[in-house]
Amino acid sequence: MDMLISPSVLNSNLGRLSEEISKVEAVADLIHLDVMDNHFVPNLTFGLPVVASVISQTSLRADVHLMINDPDRWAPAYGEAGAYSVTFHIEAARDPRTLCKNIRSTGARAATALKPETSLDALDGVIEYLDMILIMTVEPGFGGQAFMSDMMPKVARARELGGAEMWIEVDGGVSQDTIMECKEAGANVFVAGSCVYSNPDPAQAVRELKALVEK
Repeated sequence: MDMLISPSVLNSNLGRLSEEISKVEAVADLIHLDVMDNHFVPNLTFGLPVVASVISQTSLRADVHLMINDPDRWAPAYGEAGAYSVTFHIEAARDPRTLCKNIRSTGARAATALKPETSLDALDGVIEYLDMILIMTVEPGFGGQAFMSDMMPKVARARELGGAEMWIEVDGGVSQDTIMECKEAGANVFVAGSCVYSNPDPAQAVRELKALVEK
């Protein structure tokens, strides 16, 4: 299974979003777009118009992470806008199986995310409808938080439940110091925000992460 690096723009200069994404365009596999509504999480970023604009301006596949209330209503529109993958939080979805079907009907991959305190039991009856499971390795809402190593057994269990073909993504505190721990637990998609955009050369940070997981 391919190891994929998905830089998060959360810690970039959001006022120059296209320019910031262009810095990693030649080396990243995906671009991670965090949509926050200041209700599901205590932070506010951007919504569908900005995501649609980003998708139209980059060659990178959009890995959209919705930290919002009522994803049943809003998530499919991100697929319709051209997102490659649309992730909703299992804690916020009313009917996750139907939501996955609706996302897939747009041509996007359907994914769900779990907060650190949420058990994988929440995915009972849902896994077969998913293309990816996102395990949060920080509390969702803000970049720059410390990596939660105690989430690695959860990553390993997600890999076991999802099987060899399921993408397992980790998000939060992923860096050159923690990425191998995530890979060894079973992850294959790595969201990296602070360690990429705090580097004077974001592309070099991505190259370093890729070199580690592709050994």
